[in-house]
Amino acid sequence: MATLGSFAAGFGQGAIQGLPFSLVLGPFGMLFGVIATESGLDLVQVMGFSVLVIAGAAQITAISLMNEQAPVLVVLATSLAVNLRMGIYSAALVPHFGGLPLWKRATAAYWLFDQPFALTSVDVAKNPKRTRDERFGFYLGVGIPLSILWYIVTYLGATLGDLIPGDIGIDFAIPATFLALIAPLLKSLPHLAAAITSVAGTLTLSNLPFNSGLLVAAVIALIVGAEVERRFVEPRQRGR
Repeated sequence: MATLGSFAAGFGQGAIQGLPFSLVLGPFGMLFGVIATESGLDLVQVMGFSVLVIAGAAQITAISLMNEQAPVLVVLATSLAVNLRMGIYSAALVPHFGGLPLWKRATAAYWLFDQPFALTSVDVAKNPKRTRDERFGFYLGVGIPLSILWYIVTYLGATLGDLIPGDIGIDFAIPATFLALIAPLLKSLPHLAAAITSVAGTLTLSNLPFNSGLLVAAVIALIVGAEVERRFVEPRQRGR
């Protein structure tokens, strides 16, 4: 009973913390529904895309590349590059969720996207004494309501596409949301170096075909971050 109470308390707090992100996630998901439908996907394919992936940036990227008649391998590789951060997110959550039963870890894996990870990471620093069940509840409290909203607005965008303008003015809101999520997590030199490299690389390589510059920039950023870690952080830690 205490475990259930801790989970419920964390879930409620997570839902409240994640609520502001619905202001951007709503129109973003609706826009995806419109674009995907206009690209020729039927309703089942559009909803399957959102339910199985739950990653707006990767979904928009994949649809854009498909419209450009990009090779399947390019579509998959670029979408993977956009979502490479999920592997890092997963590794970062292991200390907090690694001891949970398999079914709970599988549940956490499904709801692994930017907002649950970022808000949970911030909460770890603010509330280090949370129990594992309470933290798991907080994580799902962020993820479940936002994902349900994502499904709903995707459906609305796909079915009411003719009534929704293709450009609904969220070009600025989407990167602003990512900045709000990422900025609190840039706490070390390797993270900062990787972030700067990814931005610079994406801008420099923006003219490469099929948005492949994003893929190249992501790989370079990972290499730079790892090298900065090896050269500057690890020697300092060994010297303690």
